[in-house]
Amino acid sequence: MPWAKRGAAGLQAAVFALVASAITSVYMTQPTLPLLSREFGASAPQASMTVSMVILGVCLASLPFGVLADRWPVKPIIGLGGVLVAACLVAGAMSPSLGFLVGARFVQGLFVPALTSCLAAYLARSLPPQRLGVAMGAYVSATVVGGLSSRLLPGIVLGGDWRLSLAAGAGLVLVFTLAALFWLPAESPRPRRRPSDLSYKGLLTAWPTLAPYLATFGSMFAFGGVFNYVTYHLAAPPYLASTAFISLMYLTYLIGVIEGPLVGRLVRRIGAGPTLTLGALAFMASQAVCLLPSLTGVVLGLCLVCAGHFIIHAGSQGMLNTRLAGSQGRANSLYVLVYYLGGWAGITAAGQGWLWAGWTGVIVFNLVVLLLPLMVGLVEIKKGA
Repeated sequence: MPWAKRGAAGLQAAVFALVASAITSVYMTQPTLPLLSREFGASAPQASMTVSMVILGVCLASLPFGVLADRWPVKPIIGLGGVLVAACLVAGAMSPSLGFLVGARFVQGLFVPALTSCLAAYLARSLPPQRLGVAMGAYVSATVVGGLSSRLLPGIVLGGDWRLSLAAGAGLVLVFTLAALFWLPAESPRPRRRPSDLSYKGLLTAWPTLAPYLATFGSMFAFGGVFNYVTYHLAAPPYLASTAFISLMYLTYLIGVIEGPLVGRLVRRIGAGPTLTLGALAFMASQAVCLLPSLTGVVLGLCLVCAGHFIIHAGSQGMLNTRLAGSQGRANSLYVLVYYLGGWAGITAAGQGWLWAGWTGVIVFNLVVLLLPLMVGLVEIKKGA
């Protein structure tokens, strides 16, 4: 089995590091959005495009990369993707205007799936079913570490210097791309069609595979909105928090690092339906806590946001891959598409909510969409899953 040829621990570490660095590169401008607004004279929604356009690029490119992952070896795809993501980060670091920065970030997003969904497909093809749920939980933990690093690196380690942050991100992506290229064994081209393969339409029309897509879309919608606009919420009166202090709020991501591998075991113990329902209820409760007029309330609310979201995220991705007999590349690329589409939609909608009613407007949008993962969990319980 490919996983065992060079040692499971080294290979898993390489995969973890590459996924973490790729996700780090996506959100690197988020903690410095108020600084971007001041430097370029941009509104909050305009500056937020440096995040949302990366996500849009990921969405547009996910499906083509899914087809490639099902037909070709992943190593050349990863190598090309790593080089181009790093090049776009360097270009972004030298941006003379907000428009140039947004453009570079969009192109960067087009190649992020080469480093994420293609690796997820590799794991799904390489691991036995009894290890897959835990491995996908570890994969999710890597996305959490990347999300946390993308906030702490610019906001604290590099003192809010977004240009230096993008350049550092380019270095991380290149280093860990090389590590992955060394550890990942060569694969033969995928056959064009197998009896167990599902088309994208088939993945979206069969409830067993549609369910995790719906759950993760709703969860990422709310998650993206909360963490994008909490920067503005805390930078405004009465908090007037600094960029470094706001970046510390992202330490709540550590909850997801712990939860990721545990959720796979939880699904095996109580089932997918109860797990998703638990995550949705925790996430919805977090929104009420975030509205408390105190810094403590915001911090506790963000802790609950992470607890709920990463239960849903890890549970959904593990559930999807344990239900697949083929088309792992397509299925995981579609998952990445839906996940980031949820984030893009959440950031966009939350921007309108912010203009309409500030922080309360963001929360209202989120509560409505969080009914989606709750519904999926309840349907799964009814089906006995």
